[in-house]
Amino acid sequence: MQAIILAAGMGRRLGEYTRDNTKCMVEVNGQKLIDRALRQLGQLPLQRVVVVVGYQGQKLRDHLEQNYHGPLRLEFAVNPIYDRTNNIYSLWLVKQQLQADDTLLIESDLIFDDSLLPLVVGCEHRDVALVAKYEPWMDGTMVRIDADGNIVNFVPRKAFNYAEVDNYYKTVNIYKLSREFLHDVYVPFLEAYSQVMGNNDYYEQVLRVVSTLDHVEIKALDIGTRRWYEIDDAQDLDIASTIFAPEGERLAMINRRYGGYWRFGRLLDFCYLVNPYFPPQRLRDELRANLDALLTQYPSGMAVNSLLAGKYFGIKQDRVVVGNGAAELIKSLMEHRCNCRVGVVYPTFEEYPHRLSPESIEPFVPQNADWSYSADDLMAHYDGKGVGMLLLINPDNPSGNFIAVADVLRLADWCDARGIRLVVDESFVDFTDDYATNSLLRDDVLEAHPTMMVVKSISKSYGVPGLRLGVLASADTTAINEMKRDVAIWNINSVAEFYLQVFNKYESNYRDACAKFVAERRRFYNLLRQVGYLRVIPSQANYLLCEVTSRYTSHELTELLLNRHDILIKDCDNKTALAGKNYVRIAIRGTQDNNRLIEALKTLDRQ
Repeated sequence: MQAIILAAGMGRRLGEYTRDNTKCMVEVNGQKLIDRALRQLGQLPLQRVVVVVGYQGQKLRDHLEQNYHGPLRLEFAVNPIYDRTNNIYSLWLVKQQLQADDTLLIESDLIFDDSLLPLVVGCEHRDVALVAKYEPWMDGTMVRIDADGNIVNFVPRKAFNYAEVDNYYKTVNIYKLSREFLHDVYVPFLEAYSQVMGNNDYYEQVLRVVSTLDHVEIKALDIGTRRWYEIDDAQDLDIASTIFAPEGERLAMINRRYGGYWRFGRLLDFCYLVNPYFPPQRLRDELRANLDALLTQYPSGMAVNSLLAGKYFGIKQDRVVVGNGAAELIKSLMEHRCNCRVGVVYPTFEEYPHRLSPESIEPFVPQNADWSYSADDLMAHYDGKGVGMLLLINPDNPSGNFIAVADVLRLADWCDARGIRLVVDESFVDFTDDYATNSLLRDDVLEAHPTMMVVKSISKSYGVPGLRLGVLASADTTAINEMKRDVAIWNINSVAEFYLQVFNKYESNYRDACAKFVAERRRFYNLLRQVGYLRVIPSQANYLLCEVTSRYTSHELTELLLNRHDILIKDCDNKTALAGKNYVRIAIRGTQDNNRLIEALKTLDRQ
């Protein structure tokens, strides 16, 4: 067996990375792609490796001749017109070598697990393409597969149909092809195709033609969860660097992204907090059906969106401001409308105190094992402390502590009597056991406490974090109007606006989702308690704070789950009051995902 690596392309989309080098000379985490590929190929019983070079080809040859000392015999072929041909011509140039032996055909802009080449070489079928189930980041040639695992169609980019993505697999661009197939089928068709269609095309087009022949079978071998990535531009390089980061660095690289995890299709996110049971499919379909209009037209301004938010929650328009996520409103509130000493309960959602100077914070830290506290605890602590604002996250993040509505209103009365503005963030209140009656977003409540402010993240409660929606409500219309002037006039997009408009049709679905969530939290809590090294704190939110009591530190557990199981949880070691105490926060997802995490945790308990 031999290998042929196609490495003639210019890689223009990589910009500065390929200004003086071909793509396979790009480094991922300090190692050049070509060096990694040759190391992996060196583990196989190959007769030779033929590298087809073109752009910056001499530099690539010089690098390999000077630095490669492995067991492989390297040969080179040159594509002199790399700037006006595509890889079909590079393959045509080595048609004689193709017919000499069984061949591994590999593109040079790939990075992949060490297990992939042994997988394809060890496959019982002679002509095989490695494939991966379609994910949103994938581009290029797709294939469709029949029930016997045969590739029945190669789908080029121009024939791609988004309605068919559930049936698509992406070619990994690693093929094992037999000498007989290459000699008798592929090379003859390659020559004919090139003569008729020219050289500025892709070699998969020939595979597309031959896959229609009755006597030709090219098997698809699904790589499952094995890692791979195709690097075409700077973002691809960034993502590949994260996927293939050394185990001690991967967690930090993931955390620095602050989301966008849809690019990592196998990553299961138990860190960010959203409703796993909403929105329903019909609401998703309604958004999708209106996307063309929403994408091509401007959204409304704040006046209309305040009206929609008021309708959404049943409060007056002039009492609510809509934000690009609650984070935008928190920034405006804490940086521009908070010139006083602020009471903050720790541990907490750090977005609030991070917007304050440390000397302006009056902290309260519960002195018990479950980080629980009551309205009476807060009143006793803050009496006489001179705070002008008191921040209450209810349920709290990350503890899940919850103060009942009647007690919050007692606290509000206490604050009113002392001229303290009470800010209640109820982003997680719809996850509480009595979710239907626990919200403060009611006109009568706001009127009774005219300086109180209520913040709610629609992203978290309603499972739409990609829309970036949040609201802040208060009967203090002067403060509300100031915040409306502070944010941009078009601070939410048309899709988010449309969601606000149509949500009320799905309120019964939302109530059902909340009830379903409460039942799943109870089940998940009981399962987590069976993990020997965790102490699980009761919660009324959509997450559970857990103390790692043995076997691992919180950081070690977080890294092991990510590196071995592609599961991301929140290490709370960076939270004030929890540093060095070995706590993790685990979001509550749907049943299937929760079961996967439980199994991973139990696996680590057995090791």
